[in-house]
Amino acid sequence: MAHELPQTVQLMKNHRSIRQFTDQPVDDATFREIIFAAQRAPSSHHVQAYSIVHVTDPDKRATLARVAGGQQYVNEAPVFLVFVADFWKHEHVCIEEDSDFQIDETENVLVGTVDAALAAQNALTAAESFGLGGVMIGGIRNHPRDVRDCLDLPRYTFPVMGLCLGYAAEVPEQKPRLPLEMILHTNTYCEKPFIDGRKNYDEEMAHYYQTRSANQKEISWSKQMSDYFAKVRRPEVTTFLTEQGFALK
Repeated sequence: MAHELPQTVQLMKNHRSIRQFTDQPVDDATFREIIFAAQRAPSSHHVQAYSIVHVTDPDKRATLARVAGGQQYVNEAPVFLVFVADFWKHEHVCIEEDSDFQIDETENVLVGTVDAALAAQNALTAAESFGLGGVMIGGIRNHPRDVRDCLDLPRYTFPVMGLCLGYAAEVPEQKPRLPLEMILHTNTYCEKPFIDGRKNYDEEMAHYYQTRSANQKEISWSKQMSDYFAKVRRPEVTTFLTEQGFALK
């Protein structure tokens, strides 16, 4: 007898990144429910170290699309959100409460990043439950100073990711993930399943890239990853974080 999956689990397993959207707007009631769902994401010590910027201004959209690497769907999506790690509000509270504000630890950067990412994932899952699709925009970190200036982000904040949302105009093929045995460990980390299974996964990914309906290319996952990690990426992020008040001690 086949095991029937809960609707939410099936929804999550069906996820695809949507980059082409119809002109159908997202109504305000649906939008607000998506944001309410984002707020219910877990938060370390109830810090809630994030804010969400809903970007509707066309000029700001154009700026963010450009700094994110020319990603046109940032312009075209009915909804574009920027998830910001936010400790400005906590500095304000500490000033009002006449308390020290110990923000220098790298742990705080991790807390803010995790809080923002969990809220973003909740928002995407909620949107998908309403029949929308979306794609996360990591390119929002390409030029963080430009994003800060565009959105008037205060000290003790930094942009973590963007999120495009809307009704899908096209649903792409689902990209294969690493096999479960290559990412799931019991009690201790075991390298062998990854070493033994990498070639098969490379073949699966190469077939996917060669046969998918758009942007076909000939590359394996290992080659893609080795090319990715051969380059320094976003080297200004550390300096930017320091400028924003995070000493990373």
